[in-house]
Amino acid sequence: MAKITYIEHNGTEHVVDVPTGLTVMEGARDNSIPGIEADCGGACACSTCHVYVDAAWVDKLPPKDDMEEDMLDFAFEPDPARSRLTCQLKVSDALDGLIVTMPEKQI
Repeated sequence: MAKITYIEHNGTEHVVDVPTGLTVMEGARDNSIPGIEADCGGACACSTCHVYVDAAWVDKLPPKDDMEEDMLDFAFEPDPARSRLTCQLKVSDALDGLIVTMPEKQI
């Protein structure tokens, strides 16, 4: 289980425990965190689970694959270094303490 902090665009923080094996997106969905829509259900076929990863975590995450890179092209104001799709981030003990911030909107 990992404690993950989701920060809404307006600054509201949600700190939740997400079970190992789920994705960061599923953790948001299961805890009714606003700002992550996940329209495709985690299939990496949209960009509605886009977040900005806290700068301290960027190098601790696995690299983006080509599919995630392609989908991020459709995200609202993607940041080349910090943008990730939460459906592609599998929760493990190594993600304990992860902080993500939602964009102003999902598209």
